[in-house]
Amino acid sequence: MASLRLLVADDHDVVRKGARTLLEAQPGWEVVAEASNGREAVEKANLLWPDVTILDLIMPELNGLEAARDILPSVPTKILILTMYDSDDLVRQALEAGAQGYLIKTDAGRDLVTAVDALRRGKTFFTPKVAQMILEGYLAHPIKQNRPDTMQKSRLRLTSRQKQILQLLAEGKSSKEIAVALNISTKTAETHRANIMRRLDLHSVTQLVRYAIRNHVIEA
Repeated sequence: MASLRLLVADDHDVVRKGARTLLEAQPGWEVVAEASNGREAVEKANLLWPDVTILDLIMPELNGLEAARDILPSVPTKILILTMYDSDDLVRQALEAGAQGYLIKTDAGRDLVTAVDALRRGKTFFTPKVAQMILEGYLAHPIKQNRPDTMQKSRLRLTSRQKQILQLLAEGKSSKEIAVALNISTKTAETHRANIMRRLDLHSVTQLVRYAIRNHVIEA
C-alpha cells in the first residue's frame, strides 16, 4: 500500500495502542502521533499534517467534534470519528463537523483498516449500522424534492462543474480543498456549493450525504 501518515487520538491508552498495532500492520502506514485529549490532537495535527486523523468522540479538554472543527480549517486531513456511541444525532453532528467516517469501537477490530483505507482514497465510511441510521433518518424526515424521480431530474440539471463539486462535497472536502482540486478560488467553490444546495433543496451536510448515498455518488 502507498505511504500513509496517521494520527490517533483517544484518552484510553489501550485503544490507542490497539489502533496503532492494527494500522501499522499495513505496509507503508505510519502512526506519526498519538494524543490523549482533543487539544493535544489539534496541536499535533497542526504540527504534523497527518493524512488521516482518528478522533475519539469523548475526550478531555476538547471532544472529537470540537477537535475536528479546529483541525479542518488549516489541516488537509481526513477525519474518522471512533466512538462507543451510535445515536443519529451524534452521527449528524460528526458529519456537520466535517468527519468523513464514523466507526463504532466494537467494529474497529474488523473495520478500522477498511475505514481508513476508504478515507485515504477520498471516500466516506460508515459501518452498516450507522449507514442504516442515516438512511432511516432520511426516510423519517424526507426532503420535499428528494423523491427519486425529482432528485434524478435535479441532478441532471447540474452543470458538469457542479457535478464535480457535488462529488467532492459528498466526499467531505472543504471549500478550500475543492478550490485547490479544481484550480478555482475558494469563493467560487463556495458559490457553487450554495447553488447546488439550493438546486437540490438540501440544507445541511447530513442531507447532502444522504442524497449522495441514495444516488450512488458515494458508497456507505
